[in-house]
Amino acid sequence: MKKGRLVIFDGIDGSGKGTLVNILADWAEQRRLKVFDMREYGRTYHSMPEPEEIKKYDVLLSAEPTFSLVGQAIREEIVRHNGRDYTAMETAQAYALDRLILYRRVIIPALRMGKIIFQERGLTTSVCYQPIQADRITVRQILRLSGNELAMRYRPDLFIIVDVKPETAIGRLAKRMEKKDSAIFEKLVFLKKAQARFMSGWYKRLFEAAGSRVVYVSTDVPVADSGQTVIAEWERLIGRK
Repeated sequence: MKKGRLVIFDGIDGSGKGTLVNILADWAEQRRLKVFDMREYGRTYHSMPEPEEIKKYDVLLSAEPTFSLVGQAIREEIVRHNGRDYTAMETAQAYALDRLILYRRVIIPALRMGKIIFQERGLTTSVCYQPIQADRITVRQILRLSGNELAMRYRPDLFIIVDVKPETAIGRLAKRMEKKDSAIFEKLVFLKKAQARFMSGWYKRLFEAAGSRVVYVSTDVPVADSGQTVIAEWERLIGRK
């Protein structure tokens, strides 16, 4: 059976995850690999592709929450400032269900077909974010949700934690013209708490114990420098010098 590669980028909102995913997408296209952007597919069709639709591609670009089905509800309802105050557990359950569908429908079939997947966020976010919402839940409770159990079984081969000062991230978010979704997580106090969790030793060890290689990449430096670091880490994973 073929075995693909899964690379997940995670970090606080505004850290530059999407930029780094796009840098690896450019790396792939320069090598004439066929790239399928599931993010754009979801925005356009409000659905996920079937496995048959991705067969001819070499690389998939993915993101969580997805832009369809449960993921669309998360983006448009659950994580917005709308006064309806979904609990941390309700939020975690929604993310886990979105993840369950994404993995069963696309990620697992793609990995079995030997595809490369570059993804923004994942279970890695739920472990960081939901325990620091106003009503806290534990990491153990999060990991027990079925979508999260599945994602941990298909843990990323390479997990890149994007390191950035929360003040820098909040400034970037304020300048975004294409993304004004009033997310409940896009507050400096929350981002400082989340950044501390992303950078903590226990967080790194959790995913290393599952078999992921975890590396930190700073985006407080010029994007060309952080991009070179990401490419070097990816090429190291696949055995290129």
